[in-house]
Amino acid sequence: MIGRLFSLVVDCPDPSALAAFYQDLLTLSRVEDTPEYVVLRNAAGTETVTFQRVADFRPPRWPDPERPAQMHLDVLVEDLDVAEPQALALGATLLEGSDKPIGYRVYADPVGHPFCLVTAEGVTPEA
Repeated sequence: MIGRLFSLVVDCPDPSALAAFYQDLLTLSRVEDTPEYVVLRNAAGTETVTFQRVADFRPPRWPDPERPAQMHLDVLVEDLDVAEPQALALGATLLEGSDKPIGYRVYADPVGHPFCLVTAEGVTPEA
């Protein structure tokens, strides 16, 4: 095992509004709220959904391949420098422009879907 699921991240035009919908639908609590993203989590702290603002958002039109879904996984790992070569060996690609900030790195899966490896230092404590 390289890591464990940390968060499902949903692209959207208005993180606060979409988070409010899912907060009620899934009985989650708002634990972080900024203009750029909102984090919801269950009471046990085991399920997290993050809503992030995307400029020029175009909603998906399922099952239209020209307008696919815009979500990505955050995978919690102990150490980015250990997890990165393991993910690359599985077929991941470090995305162009990923500047390797402390706490997370952005990759593409073998067919191009983005995902992030994150560490505890990249995760903001609950508000």
